[in-house]
Amino acid sequence: MTTGVRRRMGVEERRQQLIGVALELFSHRSPDHVSIDEIAAAAGISRPLVYHYFPGKQSLYEAALRRAADDLAERFAEPHEGPLGARLLRVMTRFFDFVDEHGPGFFALMRGGPAVGSSTANAMIDEVRQAAYEQILSHLAVQSPPPRLELVVRSWVSLAESTALLWLDGRRIPRGELELQLVHDFAALAAVSAAYDDEMARILLPVLADEPPGGPFGDLVTRLTGLASMLPAARTTEAAQAAASPLPAARMA
Repeated sequence: MTTGVRRRMGVEERRQQLIGVALELFSHRSPDHVSIDEIAAAAGISRPLVYHYFPGKQSLYEAALRRAADDLAERFAEPHEGPLGARLLRVMTRFFDFVDEHGPGFFALMRGGPAVGSSTANAMIDEVRQAAYEQILSHLAVQSPPPRLELVVRSWVSLAESTALLWLDGRRIPRGELELQLVHDFAALAAVSAAYDDEMARILLPVLADEPPGGPFGDLVTRLTGLASMLPAARTTEAAQAAASPLPAARMA
């Protein structure tokens, strides 16, 4: 018989192993419910040795959070090629890949987990949101966004986050539908803002001009057209008349 000899890890290698083990455990259960003993057992080392590399669970959690935050931020990186709608859809697919793979860990990342109130954790979460925001601006080729564009993009990033958190609670809506819906949400938010602001219109119209009819943005137009066709003709006419009148409908009676 031959006896295997366990290779001794260097300090940084062991730290990275423990971060990976913790992140894997956090992906299946809330970090609040994962003990240092479990992390040590999964890594094949003793509990005291874990504390040799990390002062406590909080510091290990924040190190795992750092790796998860960097991974999530990278999911928003996308080559600037092709129509914007298709690019955003690929980003949403990678985003939900992360959410699917790291369910409880994603929830902890966005809601604080055991690091709630930690300035370090909050800063990392803000970094992810900022990275997503900057990526979207880069796809729109805008360096100094007007106020309405900043509002649209930050609102959409927040919407994607809250949608993913709600989806994790039972996964009651097909994931693919939500990915496409979020792309539609971005187009709708931008279109409404452009209807109010000429500067937004100048940014959005060239983007829409490059969109193919069969792309995500074209699909939204088809869906909205189909929805409008379902309105009874009388109600459509009444609404059009009310919109054209300078007086509220109640005062016209």
